[in-house]
Amino acid sequence: PPTVPPPPGPPARGSLSLHRAFLRSPLGLLRLGQLALGAAFWVTVAAHKYEGAAHFALFAAVLVWLLTLALFGLSLLGRWELVPWLGSRWLLTNLVHDLALGVGLYAAATGIMGHKAKQRSFCNLPGYSQHCLYSAYLSASICGGITACLYLFSGLYCLSRRCQDQRDII
Repeated sequence: PPTVPPPPGPPARGSLSLHRAFLRSPLGLLRLGQLALGAAFWVTVAAHKYEGAAHFALFAAVLVWLLTLALFGLSLLGRWELVPWLGSRWLLTNLVHDLALGVGLYAAATGIMGHKAKQRSFCNLPGYSQHCLYSAYLSASICGGITACLYLFSGLYCLSRRCQDQRDII
């Protein structure tokens, strides 16, 4: 019976260097924005008292942020081929991450925080003396909405590269 040759192993581990082309690409710049605004979202939520559905919003934001950090790090170092099964489909991996996880979870988290801000809108009145979470929830909602848009843009960028039969993220 014919034998199938084993798949090629990972490249020899040389010195790590930055993949500067990725950093200057539209996807690299979008990833930096996603990381910055995503961190602003979850730090804003985590720094204030939160309850109920805000737990899910915080979980979703941190999960997507950590996965984005991993994608960014592997792409920046040019080491995505070291990831089993996903490395050979790196453009598709980025596309699914951006559209399914990034847009989906950040849209849900933004909706949750927007709803919580609306519930607390009464304390935004002048003369209200109690501690008010309205501005924190509104800030998180705005950061989440912008972050969801950045994920949509990066997902559309990956989709356009895929439709052009490109195999690489740059």
